[in-house]
Amino acid sequence: MNFIAYPLAVLGAAVGISWLGQTAAKSIARQPEAGSTIQTVFILGAAFIEALTLLAFVLSLIKG
Repeated sequence: MNFIAYPLAVLGAAVGISWLGQTAAKSIARQPEAGSTIQTVFILGAAFIEALTLLAFVLSLIKG
């Protein structure tokens, strides 16, 4: 089961970050003056998603 857990976590992270990037790009296109704030929130969200993906990797190594 270990060989499925991590790829699913990576797939979920890829979908989450791509959705986050798409939403950030649309928001910046609508309000260019808020671009720096939106970019900060995007980077913070992407970092949280990556941290959870790394946690899934570590847990899959521990369990396996």
